[in-house]
Amino acid sequence: MKTIANGLILKGIDLSPVKENIVIDDEGNIIEISKDAKEGEIIDASDKIVCPRFINSHTHIGDSIIKDEGDGLSLDEVVKPPHGIKHLALESASDDELIEAMRESMWDMHNLGISHFIDYREGGLEGVKLIKEASKDIPITPIILGRDSSFYGEDPNYHQVKVAIRKLLKYADGIGLSGFGEIDTTVAEIICEKCEAAGKISSIHVAESESNQFTSLEKTGKTEPQRAFEAGFNQVVHMTNPKNDDIELLSKSNSSLTICPRSNGALSVGIIPLFDILKTGVKPLIGSDNIMINRPNLFREMEFTLKIMKGFSKNYIAPVEVLKMATTNVCVADSLSEKIKKPYIEEGQKGQFMIINQKSNNPYLSLINRTEIDDIIQII
Repeated sequence: MKTIANGLILKGIDLSPVKENIVIDDEGNIIEISKDAKEGEIIDASDKIVCPRFINSHTHIGDSIIKDEGDGLSLDEVVKPPHGIKHLALESASDDELIEAMRESMWDMHNLGISHFIDYREGGLEGVKLIKEASKDIPITPIILGRDSSFYGEDPNYHQVKVAIRKLLKYADGIGLSGFGEIDTTVAEIICEKCEAAGKISSIHVAESESNQFTSLEKTGKTEPQRAFEAGFNQVVHMTNPKNDDIELLSKSNSSLTICPRSNGALSVGIIPLFDILKTGVKPLIGSDNIMINRPNLFREMEFTLKIMKGFSKNYIAPVEVLKMATTNVCVADSLSEKIKKPYIEEGQKGQFMIINQKSNNPYLSLINRTEIDDIIQII
């Protein structure tokens, strides 16, 4: 039994700042939150913020082996399978090299307050098994989305696709696809159907670049997001370049959006119109994307996002809304919440939070603008 006392708690789904104490039982569950509660070991959180731990909702940690390579190349030259420099590096690396690099990145995420991450894992079933091996004994929860080479091409063998899906879903938490530039609509529909039946996550990159959107419209008469929503994907990633009525379709869909602004900037593909998306009531998640491009630091991701989006839209965006992207929006995402089950700070939830130095009177901006790794006093 322990009590976190005297801290400023960001409580509930809305991250409401309250001066209360948190009591955690021996199983790690939050059994009481109140001003007067005190039991067991007392952890003094005076002048500290008690914040839910983060979920990094889109990563590619396999490319930890080639950090900062490919600068100045196009999106396709860097990441498009099978000939992007990332994929060539993954193919040439040994299992031991990949495991060591992924472990380093997972420890980095843990030390930066991340409890969960959703990873697009390349390399088929063996790639899924490698990240499982790499994550052993690290106090972080990987949500692993696999893929298979049988999914690609203009004339796929749908039987082979179904066999690959069955094998992947025995080990993975779902399937994450590079995009509609590599798969056809039927493969997308099969993946969504099989993932839903298995209670697993279906995810895909959409509208990351404007050229991808033009290609999709030319070939099918539909945008990439429209095709994703129609297929039934649980998660769409990026949507940096929406066209037509993509934003309205997103707001009416059952898909959860994950944004990766630093990656979009690094790859020169654009700035997502986040203000317009938030106006529709959509509650996005946020991710750091490829580790070859960005350190998986969500404090940096949130600060970049808040400031660049306010400048781009010339409108106010509340800092708490950006913080929710890294903490509690996943808890209310219909398509993901039950599959991931990330806790937040409330009675009956698992005690999974961090105690951080408060460096200004605004707790949200203190976290987003001013927190460095040394300001994280304790991770629970």
